[in-house]
Amino acid sequence: MTPRSCLYSNNHLLGSRLFSTAYVTEIARRTQKKLSKRRIFWAVGVAVGAGSITLWDDVQHAEAVQRSSRVLQALITNMYDYRSTLKYEGDEGRRQANLKACHQRCADRTLRVLEKNGSIYIKLGQHLSSMNYLLPLEWTQTFVPLQDKCPVSTYEAIEAMFIADTGQLISSHFDDFDQEPIGAASLAQVHLATMKDTGLRVAVKVQHPALQEWVPLDLALTRFTFAMLKYFFPAYNLDWLSNEMEQSLPQELNFALEGSNARRARRHFSLIRDCPLVIPDVIWGRKRILVMEYIAGHRIDDLTYLDANRIDRDEVSAALARIFNEMIFGDNCSLHCDPHGGNIALRYNGLRRRHNFDIILYDHGLYREIPLQLKRDYAKLWLAVIDADEKSMRKYAHRVAGILDEQFPLFASAITGRDYRAVSKSVVSARSKEEKEVISDAIGEGLLQQLVQLLGQGETLPKLPARET
Repeated sequence: MTPRSCLYSNNHLLGSRLFSTAYVTEIARRTQKKLSKRRIFWAVGVAVGAGSITLWDDVQHAEAVQRSSRVLQALITNMYDYRSTLKYEGDEGRRQANLKACHQRCADRTLRVLEKNGSIYIKLGQHLSSMNYLLPLEWTQTFVPLQDKCPVSTYEAIEAMFIADTGQLISSHFDDFDQEPIGAASLAQVHLATMKDTGLRVAVKVQHPALQEWVPLDLALTRFTFAMLKYFFPAYNLDWLSNEMEQSLPQELNFALEGSNARRARRHFSLIRDCPLVIPDVIWGRKRILVMEYIAGHRIDDLTYLDANRIDRDEVSAALARIFNEMIFGDNCSLHCDPHGGNIALRYNGLRRRHNFDIILYDHGLYREIPLQLKRDYAKLWLAVIDADEKSMRKYAHRVAGILDEQFPLFASAITGRDYRAVSKSVVSARSKEEKEVISDAIGEGLLQQLVQLLGQGETLPKLPARET
């Protein structure tokens, strides 16, 4: 077999391309059957009913009606737009042009709703903008501006939240409090301040006050929207994203829990010799306010800073691997589930014996507990990969992720970045020019899309419980 035929050994599962002409045409035929006027009117009725129930039970003022109306109007208009576009059965080139234009119109409408509603919709849009492996380019590119469009709450709103949550003014806690935040994200912003009495410089993370009011309604609308999309467009099933938001957001919005997570991780890593991880000390926390030791650093990809301080890049990479391997496999240790570039920083430290740097880890709101059996199976999976033991690889891939034998070639290539034929021989061998071309072609031809489809086919992946206080 050729490398490519090895990689795509199961044509039914692995051969489709999400945005190829043939695939889109087939999806159009299937979708057209569901996008009848009767079914869309039924969806509208359910949507209005669901919105009315939500508003009647939970929220009682005009802004809630506006938020719901924006979402439902965009959803219904987009469904009609796709229905009209998918009815065209003429020239294939014209059909594809029409579909691209429809993608853009619908993305533009949705962007306006996300921007107007704010709240968790900004976070949702940021997630969607990074999903270019699954969604049409018109959608992901349209949402890119949301990455830099995080809301900033006013000082007056923050002051009112301090009074509501602590019973005291900001000035009762701090000698000075910078009114302009040093950073803002979709859920919170961070201010610098100086503690009263101690004079300690701290970072004060405050939740956007409006979130508490709107999250229940916004989550209900998001859940309903994805349910409708799943029904009418089953090839683009994003239910998992809605489910993940419902599980994760309550954890991320509980800053008292974040403080507890940070303290626990700090204690755990303080016992590991020569580990360069630094976690800011938590001074105190409430559900919407968290006061932490202020520790600044540089981005880990700031190569100019690394080189100027003679910090070895390989050592940084090895230290990061050690830290997160400890979180995955260590006893009584939980996994930090949001380790993106904005949550990891680096600073020079000439006092350490083994390393000359510290790795600073921020944002401890979302942690997961990995069951012991899953840790063991996951470790055995990677040992089997290193040993090129295909029988054991298949065994533990099924235990860890429910991967069937016919799905294994794609899974093995995806987790190693290697051609399946190389994985079954020696993953530590150097990549040949031919293998690099095969993997590059496979990614271009839809490898990532196929993996998302593969892992989204059922409830096979383990659900890791969030860490509770």
